[in-house]
Amino acid sequence: MRQTICLVGRPNTGKSTLFNRIVGKKVAIIEDAPGVTRDRIYSQATFKDKPFYLIDTGGIDLSNGQFNDEIRMQVEIGINEADTIIFVVDAKDGLTTSDLLIRDMLKRQNKKVIVAINKIDNSISKDTIYEFYSLGFDDYIGISAEHGTGVNDLLKLATDEYTEGYEEEDNNIKIAVIGRPNVGKSSLVNALLNEDRVIVSNVAGTTRDAIDTKFTHNKEEYTLIDTAGLRKKGKIFEAVEKYSLLRSMKAIDRSDVCLLVLDATTGIVEHDKHIAGYALEAGKPVVIVVNKWDTIEDKDEEMKEWKKDIKNNFQFMDFAKIVFLSAETKKRIHTLMPEVLISYNNSIKEVKTNIINDVIRDAFIETPPPAFKGKKLKVYFTHQSGVKPPRFDIEVNSKELVHFSYYRYLENKIRENIDFSGTPILIQFKNKGEREL
Repeated sequence: MRQTICLVGRPNTGKSTLFNRIVGKKVAIIEDAPGVTRDRIYSQATFKDKPFYLIDTGGIDLSNGQFNDEIRMQVEIGINEADTIIFVVDAKDGLTTSDLLIRDMLKRQNKKVIVAINKIDNSISKDTIYEFYSLGFDDYIGISAEHGTGVNDLLKLATDEYTEGYEEEDNNIKIAVIGRPNVGKSSLVNALLNEDRVIVSNVAGTTRDAIDTKFTHNKEEYTLIDTAGLRKKGKIFEAVEKYSLLRSMKAIDRSDVCLLVLDATTGIVEHDKHIAGYALEAGKPVVIVVNKWDTIEDKDEEMKEWKKDIKNNFQFMDFAKIVFLSAETKKRIHTLMPEVLISYNNSIKEVKTNIINDVIRDAFIETPPPAFKGKKLKVYFTHQSGVKPPRFDIEVNSKELVHFSYYRYLENKIRENIDFSGTPILIQFKNKGEREL
């Protein structure tokens, strides 16, 4: 699996600024109030063609702040999940008691730790930097997260020795069961396997790790990836849902099709959309599974309402198939695999060049794009450049003239003429003569 790097440190050392610098966009909340990053934030990032997961954590300190216990627990989860830990300290403040507390926590872990001495500028003496060496780790590097100084060297150090521990993958179609805790993911896995191979409990987060299980459908073998929440004694706070995001991201990354499981008894919540967003970003086919359908009385009327709610809440993935079933009673479970296979087959579909050219040309003639600053978009040639998901390159006179609304129009026209239900498709506009990178 790809590497996971976790940023830890006390409040206000610049972890969120470093996170944003590495990811390349403002994801973490940055504010001068200690404790503002209350939840771990996950993202995928790349350095020198090496993809990895990055975790941002809340700051740990010794005060009795309102969020201290919760943040401490979330940091511990992030550390457990990580292959490499970047311990961010503040050169301006020097070594503090909270830094020593975090040092003790990290020493108990058998993980690679790099101390990133942040906020380095000309006013910082070498003696201040040397002070951090007493933490007792092997690797130290001075950086300025705000200005980007030393960040490339830090990432080189963090990723250099890591070798991806990929287990030998089978050639089966891999189906990731994703969704927030307690929506019935494990029950759905059991229903598909037709045996209780995964522990099922009504306590959110009882499945600790992602589990791969093979099963047979119509004499073909498939692999199910059951994602997980968190098993931990005591109060879970909100950490269980945040933790499930990283599990989902890793499972999505390996999958061919994602089953997004929703709970018919609770309706759609924001966290459902967050998880769906990761599947979309990864370009994966999605089947939306509305589970616990046995609890619904007026099924015909509720199905209409649910379809309407899904359309409103998941406008960004209106291609997704929708299935209503009960994993517990196995009612309507037979409707799931046919939709999975349609979605997968559409994700590997290849379209002849003359057909896709005809579709785009007809769409262009039917509704030409409006002129922009006196310039008109011209379309020259279209071809399919890849699958999983299907990708189409459209050669134009100037890609800057393509408005997002026209992108959506062309996508809809492709879908009207070619069945790509269940899978996203990607359109890339290229200037005439532009080379592939």
